[in-house]
Amino acid sequence: MEIKFKDYIIHTKLPSSIEGGRKYIINTINPHSYCIAEEDQEFKKALASSDILIPDGVGIVLATRFMYGTKIHKISGYDLHMHFLNILNKEKGKVFYLGSTSNTLTKIQNRLQKEYPNIEFHSYSPPFKEVLDKEDNLEIRKLINEVKPNILFVGMTAPKQEKWVHQNKDFLDVEVICSIGAVFDFYSGNIKRPGKFWIDLGLEWFPRLIQEPRRLWKRTFVSSPKFLMHLLVSKFSASS
Repeated sequence: MEIKFKDYIIHTKLPSSIEGGRKYIINTINPHSYCIAEEDQEFKKALASSDILIPDGVGIVLATRFMYGTKIHKISGYDLHMHFLNILNKEKGKVFYLGSTSNTLTKIQNRLQKEYPNIEFHSYSPPFKEVLDKEDNLEIRKLINEVKPNILFVGMTAPKQEKWVHQNKDFLDVEVICSIGAVFDFYSGNIKRPGKFWIDLGLEWFPRLIQEPRRLWKRTFVSSPKFLMHLLVSKFSASS
């Protein structure tokens, strides 16, 4: 199902298979990324042009109900990641992880080999720069295209990862590209993902804030109020 939310089309269902012949760009949106995109038009364009944009945040779920009276369910980046790993394992496909450190990628590989032995693993840790230059991009494209993976997972944090995919997607021989950021740290075990109790309550953000206050304080105490204010203004402007 597709739901229009402001300038975006949000999808509430993931593909049940990897369809050949067409490239899918899958991104996630939450209140923090929404607020960043309002001030970063390149990022906004990258999100809006996604083939599939999923609601990775209870804030988007609640906002959709508040704005349009439509009930949807959250699909996290972690859910997206596990969904495609299950498909790849059944199809004996190839995956490429782009991002993070070599140590984290090794942890991902070790876990993947135990849990999904039919998947062929490839990865690359790109230089840690705010913006990758032309030579970096040419090298990354070359490495990915030599593999021709079914799925490319990009974990360079938002908005860098989404903008990179948007700029390079036409040069990549890949079937599905997913920007999943923090999932690299969750799946590798670098950071413990909040348990089902918090996820079911819609409070996954709270234990994450406790674990990473320096990185996440802004999205909680700046972006969330800004997002709420934007919704209120939009809602009551439309009804007046």
